[in-house]
Amino acid sequence: QVQLVESGGGLVQPGGSLRLPCSASGSIFSIYSMAWYRQAPGKQREFVATIRSGGSPVYAPSVKGRFAISRDNAKNTGYLQMNSLKPEDSAVYYCRLTGASDYWGQGTQVTVSS
Repeated sequence: QVQLVESGGGLVQPGGSLRLPCSASGSIFSIYSMAWYRQAPGKQREFVATIRSGGSPVYAPSVKGRFAISRDNAKNTGYLQMNSLKPEDSAVYYCRLTGASDYWGQGTQVTVSS
């Protein structure tokens, strides 16, 4: 059983930055695609970014140029670097691993407010 644990969320002012790690248990991390999603109150969960091992990242238009997804397979950890944050980026951010199976983390809250 794979467990994903996100962290790094919190309250940040508009224009600020946060880095969200996603740690995975087990040995599948390096062969699975990793993605980040987010869900704001009253809205559907939406795609943010994804990266395959050895692949190029793909971003949602709303975050392209501001967010950066990366992964360290040796540490079984993925990251979402978020810069130039806006109030509309406020949401619960989820990490997801996809491959032969599909795994989700429990989410971490990001609030962008002055």
